[in-house]
Amino acid sequence: MQIVPSIDLQSGRSRLVFWPGASSGSGTATDRPEKIAQHFVSVGAKMLHLVDLDGATRGAPANTDVIQRISRSVAVPLQLAGGIDGPRQIELAFACGATRVVVPQWVVAESVQTLRDCLTVARDWLAIGIDARADRLADHSWHGPPPTFETLVEMLAGEGVRRLVISHWTPADLPRIGALATRHDIEIQLAGGAAEPAAVDAARAAGVNGLILGEALFSGAIDFGAAQDNTKQATGALALNG
Repeated sequence: MQIVPSIDLQSGRSRLVFWPGASSGSGTATDRPEKIAQHFVSVGAKMLHLVDLDGATRGAPANTDVIQRISRSVAVPLQLAGGIDGPRQIELAFACGATRVVVPQWVVAESVQTLRDCLTVARDWLAIGIDARADRLADHSWHGPPPTFETLVEMLAGEGVRRLVISHWTPADLPRIGALATRHDIEIQLAGGAAEPAAVDAARAAGVNGLILGEALFSGAIDFGAAQDNTKQATGALALNG
């Protein structure tokens, strides 16, 4: 399981100020996204998740300049969420340096053609953002009865989606999430939902592919290096036992 640092982009800056040396009193605080990205890559991050908060409001990527700066400063995949509301927005995201995109469930859940158009543009680099909680699914104004989490995943997988970013999950959801990943041979990343190391361990045990963490890493509640090292050790132990 990969630990994927997440940076919220707002008005060309990081929404949260990051001070990597806060615990030791060393280093310098920064809200420059490219500097934050460089830090996480320097300590071993293999991918970064970017959330364009302004783009989510406008319905199209808005922080394109800063995404370009990040893409020039690090050599890892950049996964962009926020404002990716269709194929044209996907093309813009790729043009400004993103290498993967996350389209929200409401864009594609009731329009198979829109989903297919998004897949045509993004192919394997498309992920669909989906809520694990039934009440969150029910909040959307569906044309008919709201789908269940399971039926929505089944529909997406059947159309060729191979990546999901699942938000609003709880530890109680992990068994069914892990079972769905196995049943549909689909890559699953969990967004947020982990505020302490025990939650990281639970996500890893469920067999998900990635855990996206933002504020928990910025605040120091979860240490990136320690979480990634524990994940590697657990993976190695499973390989030896297998």
